[in-house]
Amino acid sequence: MINSLWISKTGMEAQQMQLDVISHNLANVSTTGYKRAHAVFEDLMYQNLRQVGANTTEQSQLPTGLHLGLGVRTVATSRSFSQGTIQQTTNQLDVAIQGSGFFQITMPDGTTQYTRDGSFQVDSQGRVVTSNGLPVANGVTIPANAKNISIATNGTVTASIPGVTTPQAIGTIGLASFINPAGLEPQGQNLFAESPASGQPSTGVPGANGLGTVTQGFLESSNVNVVQELISMIQTQRAYEMNSKAIQTSDQMLQKLGQL
Repeated sequence: MINSLWISKTGMEAQQMQLDVISHNLANVSTTGYKRAHAVFEDLMYQNLRQVGANTTEQSQLPTGLHLGLGVRTVATSRSFSQGTIQQTTNQLDVAIQGSGFFQITMPDGTTQYTRDGSFQVDSQGRVVTSNGLPVANGVTIPANAKNISIATNGTVTASIPGVTTPQAIGTIGLASFINPAGLEPQGQNLFAESPASGQPSTGVPGANGLGTVTQGFLESSNVNVVQELISMIQTQRAYEMNSKAIQTSDQMLQKLGQL
C-alpha cells in the first residue's frame, strides 16, 4: 500500500517537470532561433517478486513473472532543431539560416559558442555583434563610411565604399555543424556550448558540406507550436490529477485499515 504513495509521488514530480519544460517553451515562443525542448522519462527499477522463466515443476516454467515498478523519473530534456519559420525584417544585418548550422560567436574568454539567432548589430568599433555585444567569429568589421551592406547566401559580407566603384568584401560569416546538435549545452542568451555529447564542430562557409545557406534581411522564429504545447499542457495536467487521485485512494485505503 505504501508503494503506491511513493509511485504516485514520482509521477507528480515527473509531470511537474514536464509542465516546467512546456512553460519554458511558451515563454520563448517569440525568441529568435529558439528550439523547442521536451522532457524524456524512464521507468524506475522493479521489485522482482517472481522471476520470469523460473521452474514450477521439472518440466514447466513460468511464462511471465511478477514485477512491481517503483515509478518514473525525468532523465533528459531533448531539444528539437527543426527549422523555424523564416520572417522578413527591415534590418540589413538580420540573417537567417536556411538548413542546418549555427553562427559562431566569440565569447569574452576567447572560447566559441553557437547560436541560431542572427539578429546582428554593429558596435562602436564597427564589429558585427549579437544583441548582447558578443562579436561574430572571423571578425567581420564594417568600415565607418560603408554603405549598402550585403550578405550573400555563402556568408560573404560586402559593402559599398565611397570613391570605389565595385563593392568591397569585408568579411565572411561562417557556420558550424555538429553530428549531435541535441547534445549541445544551452547557456542562455540564445547560445549553445560544445559538449562531449555534441561532438566537435565542423565549420565551413554556408552552403558547403551540408551546411545551410544564409539569407539577409530575414530572421528565424522559434519552432514552438503553441497549439501543440497547449495540448501537452492539458495532458500533463490530467496526468498530474490522476497521480494525485491515486494518492488520495491510497490514503483512503489506509484510513480503512486504521479503523479495523
